[in-house]
Amino acid sequence: MPDHLLKKYRAMRDFGVTSEPSGGNPKGTKLPIFVIQKHHASHLHYDFRLEMEGVLKSWAVPKGPSYDPATKRLAMMTEDHPYDYASFEGVIPAGQYGGGNVIIWDNGTWELIEPGDDPVKALKSGKLAFRMYGKKMFGEWALVKIHGRGDGKGNEWLLLKHRDEFANADVDVTEVAPRSVVSDLTVEEIGASKRTWQSNRMSSGKAPTLADKLEEEKGSAKKNPAGPATKTKRAPSSRPARSAPARKKAASAPTRSSRAQSPPKAEPTPRRRPR
Repeated sequence: MPDHLLKKYRAMRDFGVTSEPSGGNPKGTKLPIFVIQKHHASHLHYDFRLEMEGVLKSWAVPKGPSYDPATKRLAMMTEDHPYDYASFEGVIPAGQYGGGNVIIWDNGTWELIEPGDDPVKALKSGKLAFRMYGKKMFGEWALVKIHGRGDGKGNEWLLLKHRDEFANADVDVTEVAPRSVVSDLTVEEIGASKRTWQSNRMSSGKAPTLADKLEEEKGSAKKNPAGPATKTKRAPSSRPARSAPARKKAASAPTRSSRAQSPPKAEPTPRRRPR
């Protein structure tokens, strides 16, 4: 592992206090890995990391990624992180650099699309397009460096979504899928649980992801191309409900008891003859 790339990272941390990893070697996967960590430090942001040169090239994205191709997210390039940082989820102690709660918001692998086939050269050129294979992040994305702006540090980039079959201007992925893909906890809950970093933590498979939701939508669309029929519920009427008309009782012969209770008929009054 190129230790010289981690010199700045190590100088900024006290590993006797923080549980963050100080190093780690790549595992030699077929494709390089990526990790996006939701980090609630002094300000909430998303740490976007791509494996390259044996380390994790890193950008802080304040608002997180967007699936809307028209939306360009500011991404501030930060110091390289060790490969083992891809497994970090827990709490960075107060007083340490980046103190706060961290969850693994998404992870997976990625591959370079352009330019060329060398991601390091593409990075130095100030533009790289890549395809992501994550649980929330998939399809084509790009990082583009902003030139001639800012304080001259040259660390301002833009993260944007390519117009592909996954682009969607109506879905905010950070809102619909806020939990960790490892622990299924939110960034607030990870602090309450006082979790510490574990390098061998595996995904629990419990966290619902955007990919799962889109797959469900595709499946339901295939079963019913016309879309699900929606039943319209009638609003309850403000008029009082009509009661059922009372049935008329059929006339029946008077009973003995009713005859007994009936008053006797009056005798007719005899007419008087005029005198």
